[in-house]
Amino acid sequence: MKTNFDLYLEEQLKNPDFAARFAKAGEAWDIAVQIAALRQEAGLTQRALARKLKTSQQQISRIESPSYEGHSLSMLRRVAHTLGAEVHVVLERSSQRRLTGIGHSNAQ
Repeated sequence: MKTNFDLYLEEQLKNPDFAARFAKAGEAWDIAVQIAALRQEAGLTQRALARKLKTSQQQISRIESPSYEGHSLSMLRRVAHTLGAEVHVVLERSSQRRLTGIGHSNAQ
């Protein structure tokens, strides 16, 4: 059974502008959660990770914030490398949800 919120969200997602903003917020949330989880698995505080990256604890807090959308690819790579992870960027056509065979180009 759907909650009132589920019904409200379904209705709001019919608006393309809302749907785009909602998807973008979800991506920022995913990045924040993944970085925080990797940092915690590594047994590091935000301050300790910041020291390893030669940045501030405030910057680590910022990139772990679900509302932050200013991630640079170079910083994500630095964080991932320090935490023993990799960054994968996938570009998708708007009409497709998932692409298979990413990393294999058919272009000549």
